[in-house]
Amino acid sequence: MPLSTDTARTILVIGGARSGKSRYAEELLAGHGGTRTYIATAEAGDAEMAARIAEHRARRGAGWRTVEQPLDLVAALEAHCRPKGAVLVDCLTLWLSNLMAASRDIAAETSRLAGALPGLEGRAVLVSNEVGLGIVPETALAREFRDHAGRLNQAVAQAADEAVFIAAGLPMRLKP
Repeated sequence: MPLSTDTARTILVIGGARSGKSRYAEELLAGHGGTRTYIATAEAGDAEMAARIAEHRARRGAGWRTVEQPLDLVAALEAHCRPKGAVLVDCLTLWLSNLMAASRDIAAETSRLAGALPGLEGRAVLVSNEVGLGIVPETALAREFRDHAGRLNQAVAQAADEAVFIAAGLPMRLKP
């Protein structure tokens, strides 16, 4: 049973790789009576990623509309997060990777996303990876990614109504 309340409009679900974040986020919206939209930020650049995407689609099943949006996440949220609808964004760290690869202004994009969350008209659940709990990455690019991810997660957690950390498939409420 999810910890999250039915009244929260924006929820950040964060945790490590394969911790159960996406499944938990999907469960939060399982009983939603309106349109459920899955905003996918991943791009199938190789066979392994294509298989992961297929696994997620199969697990969600019918009843979900999928919108692929690797870069303009705010526009996708504003277009699909309607009063009788709910949106699941999976995931923010893949979105961050896409932004970095496209040489976008990460601070501006982070600020734009955090600023848009309170004004969304429907329910939004955003999934992100916590990448800062391990060892310091070896390369400058990996350290830059870790630092951007940490700042992104902080900004989204601050703007969200709720934040839930998933570890070993178990939810722990961080906010409120």
